[in-house]
Parts: sequence; C-alpha cells; structure tokens
Amino acid sequence: MKILLVGGGGREHALAWKLAQSPQVSAIYVAPGNGGTAQADLCENVPIAANDVVALLAFARQKQVDFVVVGPEDPLAAGVVDAFVEAGIPAFGPSAAAARLESSKAFARDFMARHGIPSPRFRIFSDFNDAASFLASIDFEVVIKASGLAAGKGVVVPENMDEAEDALRAIMLDRQFGDAGDLVVIEERLRGQEISVLAFVDGERYALMPLAQDHKPVFDGDQGPNTGGMGAFAPAALLTAAELRDVERKILVPAIRGLAADGTPYRGVLYAGLMLTDSGPKVLEFNCRFGDPETQVILPLLDGDLLPILQACAKGELDPHMVRWREGFAACVVAAAPGYPGSYPKNLPITGLDTLAMQPDLMVFHAGTARGDDGVLRTSGGRVLAVTAVSANLDEALRRAYAGIAEIHFEGVHYRRDIGRRANPVSAYQRAGVDIAAGERAVDLMKEAVRSTYGPEVLAGIGAFGGLFDAIALRGADDTILAASTDGVGTKTMAAARMGRYDTIGHDIVNHCTNDILVQGAYPLFFLDYIASARLQPERVAEVVTGIAAACREAGIALLGGETAEMPGIYHDDGFDLVGTVIGVVRRSELIDGSRIQPGDVILGLPSTGLHTNGYSLARRVFDDWDWSATLPGFDQSLGEALLEPHRSYLAEVKSWRRAGIDIKGLAHITGGGIPGNLARTLPAGTAARIEWGSWPVPAIFGLIRRAGQVSGEEMFRVFNMGLGMLAVVSPDHAAAALDSGFAAHRVGQIIPRDLAADPVQIR
Repeated sequence: MKILLVGGGGREHALAWKLAQSPQVSAIYVAPGNGGTAQADLCENVPIAANDVVALLAFARQKQVDFVVVGPEDPLAAGVVDAFVEAGIPAFGPSAAAARLESSKAFARDFMARHGIPSPRFRIFSDFNDAASFLASIDFEVVIKASGLAAGKGVVVPENMDEAEDALRAIMLDRQFGDAGDLVVIEERLRGQEISVLAFVDGERYALMPLAQDHKPVFDGDQGPNTGGMGAFAPAALLTAAELRDVERKILVPAIRGLAADGTPYRGVLYAGLMLTDSGPKVLEFNCRFGDPETQVILPLLDGDLLPILQACAKGELDPHMVRWREGFAACVVAAAPGYPGSYPKNLPITGLDTLAMQPDLMVFHAGTARGDDGVLRTSGGRVLAVTAVSANLDEALRRAYAGIAEIHFEGVHYRRDIGRRANPVSAYQRAGVDIAAGERAVDLMKEAVRSTYGPEVLAGIGAFGGLFDAIALRGADDTILAASTDGVGTKTMAAARMGRYDTIGHDIVNHCTNDILVQGAYPLFFLDYIASARLQPERVAEVVTGIAAACREAGIALLGGETAEMPGIYHDDGFDLVGTVIGVVRRSELIDGSRIQPGDVILGLPSTGLHTNGYSLARRVFDDWDWSATLPGFDQSLGEALLEPHRSYLAEVKSWRRAGIDIKGLAHITGGGIPGNLARTLPAGTAARIEWGSWPVPAIFGLIRRAGQVSGEEMFRVFNMGLGMLAVVSPDHAAAALDSGFAAHRVGQIIPRDLAADPVQIR
C-alpha cells in the first residue's frame, strides 16, 4: 500500500516512523518532509507544500496513492481531506467544516458554548474600538487570540491591560497575523496545569490515547515566551480514572456528538488542550490533528499497527478495542535553534546523531532539518529535532532522553532541562535499626501526661494490656450507640521531623479522630494512640504523647492507653507513624446521618487552620528545597510553622449549636478527598451540594502550594480542605442563629436537587 503523508515537522516524522512498521505499507511519500523523513525506511520526500491541495491531489493520482494521512492544521483547514475523498482516495483527517474547531477560534468558542462544553468566559470582536472598550470594562485576566490560523503564534497572554490593548492593536490594526486577525477572541485567562487529551475518532466512536503533557514556554521553570512545545511526556498522571471519565463525558462526547448533530461528523484525531482549573478541567483549545511534540511520545507507546486504526477512523468503522498501548513511559526533549521562538539562523550543521541510531527504545524525530546536495544535515527551522526515549518508568525515560540529546550538536543549540519535572514520584521509606530499652524510657517519660487525662471512669491505666473504662459514663445505655474511629496523621510526621517539633501532631491525631465521630453526632469518651518507628526515640515519643494528652484534656477525653512499636525495615532512620483510636457515644435520637437533608438546606463552613492532616506528601514535594524556617511574604510565621498548624477540633462548635437548638442535619469532616469527596458521603439520594467558591477566606498556604507546585484547582480541592475543616448542613431558618453564635463560620453553599448526570458536589 502506498501512503501520502502530508506535512514536514516532527509530528510527521513520528507518523512516518510508525507507519513504516506496518506490513501493509510499501511506500510513504512525505510532502514536503524533512531531513529525517528523507532517510527514513520506505519514505521519499516530495517537494510539494502541505497546503497545495491541487498539487497534492495530482501527485496522489500520478503515484496511485492508496491512503492519505494529513498531519498539520493548514491543509485540513484548506479542505485537503474533502478534495481527496471527493476524488475517491481515502484520507485520514477531518473535513474543512469539522476542522473549524481549530481553524476558527471564534467558531470553536461558539460551538463550545452551544454544546455546554466547559470553557473560559469569552467575547468575539471584529472592531478594535469595541474590543478595547470591552477590555476596559472587565476585571479578570485575559488571553488575546487571533481567530484564524497563525502558525501557532496567534495567541498572546498579556500580563496587564496595557499589554492586552497592545496585542489587540497589533492583531487588528497592524495586521500582525494577516487575515487570521479579522476576528479576535478575548477570553478569560485560566490558571492551573495543562494536559493534552487526544483521541482517535470515526465520527461516532472514539479511542483515547495516553494523556500527555507538553512544555510550551521556552525556558526552564515555564519561563519565557510560548513555543510550539519544548518537550513532552506520557502517560501524564494528572487525572484520576474518575476525572478522566468526566472529561470524556463533559468534553469529548459533547464535541463529537455536537459536530455530528451540526452535520459535520468528525473523523481524525481530536485533541483537547485542557487547563485543570479550580473549578475543573476547561478547554483551552481544540486541535484537529496529532499534537507536536505529543505525537513523539504517544506513538512510541502504541502497541501494534497504526495504519488499520487510521483507516478505520476514515471509514467510520473504528473499534476502540483495536487500539492497544504498551506499558511504560515515553519522554521527549526538543532541541531548538538559537533565538527560537524569535528569529533564528538556518543552515547550521548538525552532528552527533550517528551515536544514537542503534540504541533501543531511543528515537530521534526531525522537525526543522534538511539535507543539502552535499548530504550534510543542517537546521532549517526553530524546533530542530526531538529525542524520545521509552522506559518502564518515567525517570529512566527522561534520563535516557537527556543523555541522547546531549550527544547532538549544532551552534547555539538550546533545550529545556526540566521536562517532566512535575512528575517525580514521592520517595519510599527506607530501613533503620531497633533499640528495645528505649521503649521503657519512653513509657516513663509520658506516664504523667497520660494520667492527667484520667477521670473516675478510668479503671486501669498505662502499663496494662488494655485500658478499662467504666460504662457508668454511658448513662441511659438502652438508647446509646457507641461510635469509633481510627485514623492517622500520615506524612505530616515527616514535616514534624523536618522541623524537630512533635507536640502539634499529638493535637492533630486527637482532633482528627474526634471530628470523625462528631459527624455522626457522637461525643468522645476515651482515646488510644499507636506510635511506630524504625528506631525508638524516647524524647520524641514523650513529646508526641504530651501533645495527645493536652488535646485530650481540652476535649474532656481520657487517654486510656496506647502502643509504641519499633519496626525496622519499614521506616527510614527518622521516620515514624502516628495513629489514634477514639471511642464515643451518641443517643439514638441524636444521631446525625444526613437522611433528613433536602434541597434548600444551607451549608455552613467552619474554618480550618491550614492543611490539618491531609496532603502532606504533595506539600513536602512542593517545598522540598525551600527554607522552612523563613517567614514568607503574606505569612506571620515560618513556612514550617504554617505546615505544622494543628488540626482543629469542632467539638465546641457542634456542642454549642446543638445546645442552642440548631438542627444540624449533616456534618462532613473535610479530610482525604477534600470537599467533593467528603461532603458527597453525607448527602442522601436525590440531593447534591453547590459550593460557592470565594464565600470563605482561604489560608495563604493553599495559594502558595498551588502556585509553587503548579497544582490544578481540581486537585487542590480533592487533596486539601481549602480552608474549611468541617461542613454543616442546617435548615434555612437555623442558619442565621448558627452564624451569629459567636463561632467563626461562613455560609458557603446550599443543597440542590441532584441531576444524575451532574456531580454530587459542584464547586463554582
């Protein structure tokens, strides 16, 4: 089978490389191709511009081409697929009408608005004065986009309104991008991490590709102007399986169905560039072709023949099960010409590729290269070439890609050295030793702190195998339910170790467990702790237990006992774990189970003091190389002190509200899973919760984590409490009394009827 591959960049070299592996392919003509496709197996470069539809069609007829694969957006917008299909030559790619999703940003935004696809606020303008007036009237950050195709350069991200107006003037009056600027889209600037979601589409069915993340800014740390992409990796673990299903349901499926309903069924690769914002994924843009450099990390992971998949899409016969992916990761680093993405020289000789040719799972994909009559490979573009490596883990793939690109030389070559930097895994625990005698000393040090929590109901104390608690405290036992909770403080222990301060995590474990039973309406009776470490340090154990005892006294809980265990080989030298169990009691008639919650009820939020006991693996990773003793702007304490702020107990608030007759229908303790995960657990069938973002003050530590770690808004809400440690659902006529009770609380949302297609907890 003879293939005509339209395009000449790194994407097309990767497509040619993969198509050449098909046993069905006998020849691949690449128009116009590059220095890499000129030397690739089965490939022959053809000196025809990618958007010269007439010449491409004539060539295909002359060579009796069996199938056409279109890479770039320009020929798709020019209708090259329509021309081939009309001529009876099957072609892979969307029609010009469907490709308007990319070729017209104005069309794309209107399309997304009509079909309810999550996207930023926007307005479309054809008149400069109208656009400038709109800019002057808004109070949010913007992005300025020339509506038409502008070779990937028609998007300006201004830092202030003066820069925004300058961009409008350059596009609309100075005609910087020619006819592409006839219409301009002004849209809200989104913040968060970007991710590329690509799918093979046959007009109705689709098959997802591995999620990829590219790195657009030219310099390390996402600094400098945007480029076409300086590197990428896949799969990118930025969405959970459930979140990805939401992207399919809310973005991909509506787009595919919407185009079909509009009479322009989509066949080809649909590429959704998403921003993971505080309110969920939103579409930055749709592209109507393989991405570049995403293709260079996705295709090496494809298990099997690419050609049948492309043919099935073109025919409208895609079986998603025919698309399979190999295990492992791919990473790609782009080498750019000096000056890129600005002006750059050409014809610079390239050396070093010969040493890479025979390395397994290492590919060099050419983009801006050409071979002269002398056979010497030279630069001919801004993004010159990319090195892709595949390995069982991402770290190794990145290491091999960087080792490969270091072998390549041309004058002024530059590349980013931090591709994949946000994907480093959290390190595991390491081994340590044992000191049995230290356990006895630890018990001696903490005895008095524990005994200080005893009341007459405690019959046996520390040193016994089990603590005894007199059931006389359960007055009215026939109407009494016992409640229990066991939980831990997680990797906050490692933050405590870094600061050398252990008293606050004692408060954490008591208050965390107390809140866990409080949501059922139960009040705590007694508490037990468990401390495990590789090497027992008595002074540290005593400091932890002293904090536990202090929190128990404040809550009126007996610290009945506990266990201190040494576990070599489980933790690293200074690592330990802290777990607690609380037993409480609630009268059956006072049980809080959420069953009476109904639409119209009010959601009140009780403020947190910070992270409480969740999200520390992520927080430590973000701040790993920071000075934790330094006081940062906007903080009145050091970073370490902010991270160690104790988990609040909400026992006093709940007791006071109930004594005042406030009807609490439901409580949600915001721990792992954040607001969406925990609030959903208390909602009865047929109800949902709408949370109003901005209705409560958010501690500065969360904004710092989001910015420094470039964490998406959705992930922030699923990992952290975002300033709300407990949510209470009350009837509307009791909300005012609760808010006026003297405790800090905020009206943060309401209960609404549940649409089964919608999320049970909606944050907007």
